[in-house]
Amino acid sequence: MRDQAHNLRVLTRDRQVSAGEEYRAAGPRVVAVTSGKGGVGKTSLVVNLALALAHLGQRVVVFDADLGLANVEVLLGISPPHTLHDVVFGGKSMEEVLVPGPCGIKFISGGSGFQELANLDTAQRERLIRGLAYFQHQADFLLVDTGAGISRNVLGFVAASQEVIVVVTPEPTSLTDAYGLIKVLAKFKVHSHAYLVVNRALDDREAVQTAHKMEMVAGRFLQFRVHHLGSLLEDGVVGQAVKVQQPFVLLQPHGAAARRVAEMARYLVEGYRAPAARGINGFIGRLVRLLG
Repeated sequence: MRDQAHNLRVLTRDRQVSAGEEYRAAGPRVVAVTSGKGGVGKTSLVVNLALALAHLGQRVVVFDADLGLANVEVLLGISPPHTLHDVVFGGKSMEEVLVPGPCGIKFISGGSGFQELANLDTAQRERLIRGLAYFQHQADFLLVDTGAGISRNVLGFVAASQEVIVVVTPEPTSLTDAYGLIKVLAKFKVHSHAYLVVNRALDDREAVQTAHKMEMVAGRFLQFRVHHLGSLLEDGVVGQAVKVQQPFVLLQPHGAAARRVAEMARYLVEGYRAPAARGINGFIGRLVRLLG
């Protein structure tokens, strides 16, 4: 964590200098979707949010960065023949490892590539940068599905991304772990705010109370803004969708869960936007510095 803390401080200084220049560059919005605790429905949100954004005409790429756990491909029922590891170490192009999904979305599995990021030589690092640079003009959104917690990899992807969505459930352990994650982001001033999605709430009242609690404690004790993006209630169709490996926005496109995710997507496209830099170049540059 000592090296990670140093890298986060350096990243903060880099962002302050280059944010204006990066914001003027065209490119996708890089959004990390993360959680303090596993098992809160993070990957399900990523996949269904990607499809909802695609329905709004957005070009969406999902990057499964939950290293070692190929949950995106499981939820989609697709087994990719290659991963990002093959771009860095196997000579594959990004086009060759990019997997088409439903409704025009695409996804790429990180595999074990980033676990070896610290040991890349110059040629391998250049292949990585060129590979991810492919998305600069090929996507409107790059959704990064991170692991849970505050490990080196998770913090690297979250800090390098331009926007962050934190997924929680009303359970005290989920809230405590999410607060711990937000506390790290606030301490190093990498992000000034994060979106919050409350999942598996019993009703709207519980969802609003959960979001308000996170907004209040983050604002009061961390001076960090948490913006409630939306909520998903307990819904049997979500579990059913996982079992049949079909996203719930496709299984029941007019169901309550699908409508709520559609509202989140519409807000991201048409509503409030963080003053975040866009584009892949800044993302990969920050990621290399953080994890390398």
